[in-house]
Amino acid sequence: MKTLVLGASTNKERYSYKAIHSLVDKSHQVVAIGAKKGMAFDIPIETEKLDFHAVDTVTLYLNPKAQVDYYDYILSLKPRRVIFNPGTENSEFYKILEANNIQYEVACTLVLLATNQY
Repeated sequence: MKTLVLGASTNKERYSYKAIHSLVDKSHQVVAIGAKKGMAFDIPIETEKLDFHAVDTVTLYLNPKAQVDYYDYILSLKPRRVIFNPGTENSEFYKILEANNIQYEVACTLVLLATNQY
């Protein structure tokens, strides 16, 4: 299963970086997009909306205002689900996802991974 970490950071203190680390540790395939190019735990962080294929899950680390620019992009990837991590909750986007038959979870990726619920 491939996960797109949206809002990825090279800062080891950021939750997006920790999520990438944890996903890789649990043998998930990871792709990442962030504000700046770089590496997070051997995963390249891209800055452009690349056409990643077979994305199962998008995990968000962007505030609701920043998410607006990614609505169409996320829909184009046709993920099975989108995870809204703490601070990313967005009722407007929930409705758009529902209308496109994409599941969403308001949850913490790190907790889901740590408790084998991912």
